[in-house]
Amino acid sequence: MAIVKWEKDETVAVVTMCNGENRQNPTFTEEMMATFDEIVADVEVKSMVLTSDDPKFWSLGVDLGWMMKKMEAKDMKGISKWLFDNNEVFKFCLMAPIPTIAAITGHAFGNGAMLAGACDYRFMRADRGFLNFPEVNINIQFTPSMIAWMKKAIPYDLFIDMKFSGRKVGAAELEERHVIKKACDNAETTLSEAIAFAKTFNKSRATLTEMKKRTYKDIIDKMENEDSSYLEPLFMFTQD
Repeated sequence: MAIVKWEKDETVAVVTMCNGENRQNPTFTEEMMATFDEIVADVEVKSMVLTSDDPKFWSLGVDLGWMMKKMEAKDMKGISKWLFDNNEVFKFCLMAPIPTIAAITGHAFGNGAMLAGACDYRFMRADRGFLNFPEVNINIQFTPSMIAWMKKAIPYDLFIDMKFSGRKVGAAELEERHVIKKACDNAETTLSEAIAFAKTFNKSRATLTEMKKRTYKDIIDKMENEDSSYLEPLFMFTQD
């Protein structure tokens, strides 16, 4: 059964993560990238909304069960390969030739929060769910590109607070700090508001692509030229 699906609502590609906690692992990465390829191939699509069909979770980030099995098998090359591959998911959300909009309908933790931050815009439900970086509590570090793209999504003082404390932040505060476009009443209105906003876009793909290349050049430089020295799992998952 697919863990990602998409459908077109007029000019909007609505991508739905449909695997419960929507943990990120090689299967997630493969299906997301295949979905993105299909969306780009459809020239009628002018924007993309990324959401979840789970009533509680948007994405809880890395599939730690998969990761632990790989570590127990000492398959560090397999982990490293996936970390690089999964960067392509984030890169697409940053560099897509169409606006990307996260409709955050539940908890977005760790890599899930990173995925939301990689999108151009965000809407979030106010009645349930938090944005959270638990990495400080589980001895995981951010790569240079992650820090760079989250700084474009979250005011730096708030990002530092969230990153160093592991504090969970809800939609009301995120709206006040302009991390999200709107705190919506519930999951249904979050998705409908995000889609309505997405339908306002009808931009040249070529123009937007060049704008993103120039705007996010420093992020992509870090992803392609700096991240490699930080993505060695033996170091990423070493505890004090």
